Amino acid sequence: MKFIVIALIAANVLCSLQGFKDRMFFNKYKFNVLAVQRGEKIRLFSSGFLHADYMHLGFNMYALYLFSGTVLMYFNEFKYLLIYGLSLLAGNLLSLVIHKSEGYYSAVGASGAVTGIVYASIVLFPDMELYIFPLPIAIKGYVFGIGYLFYSIYGMKNQVGNVGHTAHIGGAVAGYVLTILLMPNVLQVHPLQTLLLAVPIVVLLVLQKKNLFQ
Repeated sequence: MKFIVIALIAANVLCSLQGFKDRMFFNKYKFNVLAVQRGEKIRLFSSGFLHADYMHLGFNMYALYLFSGTVLMYFNEFKYLLIYGLSLLAGNLLSLVIHKSEGYYSAVGASGAVTGIVYASIVLFPDMELYIFPLPIAIKGYVFGIGYLFYSIYGMKNQVGNVGHTAHIGGAVAGYVLTILLMPNVLQVHPLQTLLLAVPIVVLLVLQKKNLFQ
């Protein structure tokens, strides 16, 4: 692992551990719609370094570890960090827009940032093969990306589980757009897969046009 990945994992672990033992710290820095609307903008970033429990933390950090290598094969550490940070921000901003009338809505986790890295790696290498339990065969990365985003849209609209589906979507959109902006030749190298990855994003815009453009 490169230093930047180790540093991000360490920051997530240290902040999350502090949040586990100090509820005042946790509540002060978690994402909360009403608090952000009152002006506590730091929560848009700080919440991305807190986690609900050890499983939540472990899953996010493992996913970050798995997919960061692909992104760092194509981008330097600054661009990698740019994708991570802006995906985190995009995930929380989309949550703020979609849930703007739900002052109680709260969330924590690096999921938006991690999903941005995952989607960036898929845009860069759409034909990667992924094994998803319990499927007995590998699936292409772009197929996973499309399916995951459609599931996240479904989960957001139907409030499936105690999961921040909205942040996942925002992070994925940011990872997709930033990767194309930073390396536009992916549209020439993988034109069909890159365009297919945009299909769930277009569906999201259609379904949420009132929330997004009011």
